[in-house]
Amino acid sequence: MQTLTPSPFALSNVRRFIAFRAFFNSRFYYPVFTVLFLDYGLTIEQFAILNTVWAFTIVLAEVPSGALADLIGRKQLLVTTSILMILEMALLAFVPLGNSSLIFSAFLVNRILSGLAEALASGADEAMAYDTLVAEGDPEDWPRVLDIQMRIRNFFYMFTMTIGAMIYDPVTVNGALNWLGFSVELNQQITMRFPVYLTLLLGIFSLATTLGMQDSVSKEVQEKNKKPKRTGVWRRTIDVTRITMKSGGWILKTPMALAVILFGMSLDHCMRMLVTMTSQYYRVIDIPDASFGLIGSGIAMVGLIVPRFARAMVEHFPPLTNLCFLITFALVSLWGLTLFSGYIGVVPMAMVFITMMLTSFFTSHYLNKITAPEQRATVLSYKGLAFNAAYGFIGIFFAGLIAGLRTHIKEISPNFTTTLLENESFRYSLTFFPWYLSFVLLLVSIICIFHFRLKKHLCK
Repeated sequence: MQTLTPSPFALSNVRRFIAFRAFFNSRFYYPVFTVLFLDYGLTIEQFAILNTVWAFTIVLAEVPSGALADLIGRKQLLVTTSILMILEMALLAFVPLGNSSLIFSAFLVNRILSGLAEALASGADEAMAYDTLVAEGDPEDWPRVLDIQMRIRNFFYMFTMTIGAMIYDPVTVNGALNWLGFSVELNQQITMRFPVYLTLLLGIFSLATTLGMQDSVSKEVQEKNKKPKRTGVWRRTIDVTRITMKSGGWILKTPMALAVILFGMSLDHCMRMLVTMTSQYYRVIDIPDASFGLIGSGIAMVGLIVPRFARAMVEHFPPLTNLCFLITFALVSLWGLTLFSGYIGVVPMAMVFITMMLTSFFTSHYLNKITAPEQRATVLSYKGLAFNAAYGFIGIFFAGLIAGLRTHIKEISPNFTTTLLENESFRYSLTFFPWYLSFVLLLVSIICIFHFRLKKHLCK
């Protein structure tokens, strides 16, 4: 008789992986991310510095954390991730206002803890769920799991972005309290912490979720990675280094893995840079601030169907076809942004978000499919390192571009106000993005073609 494999969603680790992704990523302060920093008393320059620190913290911790996950088990790293999330949000929830040095220090520690949490989670959660399918189910179900995971996460995005924007606004909060019969008036300094409090609660939910996970294949993985069994900090460091070097060498020797990471990195870092500037783009095209949360929820609603579309693509089309579609879609979205067409401008911004979703889905699917279990978390961490290093560098590039454009515009239009100067600099900076992405994709294509031909020649 034929043995039937269980549904992937009957497996506890798979369900908890989906829940963890929702709790960890769907944060209530995302629709007001930039203005939250400013309302705490930070400057734009400090905001840029803090996000650069965040990106490079991830870069420094990404691969070692993945190797550590392969060595000691995914659960321990995910539990630590949840604890770091709680600590990072507690800092913002309870830091006193008024002392700019203290606030900057609190946000600096927050960004470091957040970067460490992202690095620890990257690869470990995905590797745990995929390895569970290998051990207890069918790895061919992974596209289904990604489909449901991304749809549920987007549903959470809809909820958290709508609620987060509403409770951040003191007018909305006071109106709701008055309707309920409470005669209190809350100011911005009080209501701006409400999204932070709710995100802190999500961190607690995340911890409860990860505590129930199990390293179902950790013994097998550790046996493959240990020869002989090592004890002590130094020996453990040797093991981590060995796994890291082995996985890095495998990526360089595997054309498909290298191509997936490089093309995914090229698309992701460019789109993510634009996503972080979404609120500024909406202001430039004259969309009211109060609409940001609703627009974000609408984009998240579109995101509910994107994973199903991506799943159909990986099941029916080869990787090259999907890559060509993704590149075309990305470039159309970037050219669309440069039109600055009022409310219609929301469409290309939504396309930017969709490009990020498709890139995430395709990268996860193809990398997991070709990677061995004993190095899966480390390989996925190399992917995270590449993505975040590229994001950090484009952040530096974008800051320099804005500064140069601001100086140039100020010279030719000295009567511009500060706000108008900032808006015009931002407007001109977006026209560089289609050309920048085209150049990066061309460079990556040349590298991948050369690498493929070299590999083919060496294997003759």
